Amino acid sequence: MYTLPNCPKCNSEYTYEDGNLIICPECSHEWILKKETENNEEKKATEDINVTKDANGNILNDGDSVTVIKDLKVKGSSSALKRGTKVKNIQLIDGDHDIDCKISGFGAMKLKSEFVKKV
Repeated sequence: MYTLPNCPKCNSEYTYEDGNLIICPECSHEWILKKETENNEEKKATEDINVTKDANGNILNDGDSVTVIKDLKVKGSSSALKRGTKVKNIQLIDGDHDIDCKISGFGAMKLKSEFVKKV
């Protein structure tokens, strides 16, 4: 037998269905049960799949080559990373700077995907 959920507002167990709505008679709160479960499933699906995209919207993968599209200041260095610099064999990581790579002349570095384009 299908049991209806308690009211999310007042936690009443006396909820009932009216068409596609679930209604609480105690506090008059109304909600759609199917929509909430669909949204939760969509959120779980997007949380499980972490997709990193470049500035043009292309999906990046480990091992790809990218080009820097903007001059970037490098902390701790007097020189900047110039636009057009090619970076080979990137590794995707979680965090604000989502690309881990080695750049000749600079060494190991982390970049944001919004400042690169896929080659």
